[in-house]
Amino acid sequence: MDIFSLFGIAVALSMDAFAVALATGLALPVMGGRRLFRLGFHFGLFQALMPVLGWLAGMTVQPWIAAYDHWIAFVLLAFIGGKMIHEALAGHDEEKDGRDPTRGWSLVMLSVATSIDALVVGLSLAMLQVSVWFPSLVIGIVAGILTVAGMLLGRRISGIWGQRVEIFGGVALCAIGLKVLVEHTLLQ
Repeated sequence: MDIFSLFGIAVALSMDAFAVALATGLALPVMGGRRLFRLGFHFGLFQALMPVLGWLAGMTVQPWIAAYDHWIAFVLLAFIGGKMIHEALAGHDEEKDGRDPTRGWSLVMLSVATSIDALVVGLSLAMLQVSVWFPSLVIGIVAGILTVAGMLLGRRISGIWGQRVEIFGGVALCAIGLKVLVEHTLLQ
């Protein structure tokens, strides 16, 4: 996998985290360094760990599906991208209930929810027989940085950006899935 595809996947996977961080930045009355660190660290950590879990699961089934693994990767990436676009266009908003989303179970649940897509990408990497360690590191770092950036930008921009960011992430995942499919069907 080339570095541009990897970076594209990392950015696309980080769009959910960025959108949640943006909403968090808009909702929090006080933005401190601890809150920035907690959300950025946890989102980055979960985004880095989920591809490893997906990759481990994928490595166990890879020998049985090697003939059509590129189709599975395409379908999974296109599904996730389409889901992101659908959710952005449907206008699902996070409820503001006054709790601090950078602490406790709220933090864990948001971390898991924003990184489920990375689990599927890890599965796709296993299907393509790509090592997961460097991609996981890049995905985690990019997610952490974009989470902090989202929180900081949340203080300065309107809520409409969240929808645009998620649409961009969905389109990017679909495009990367299509690239994988083309590379493995037309170029082999």
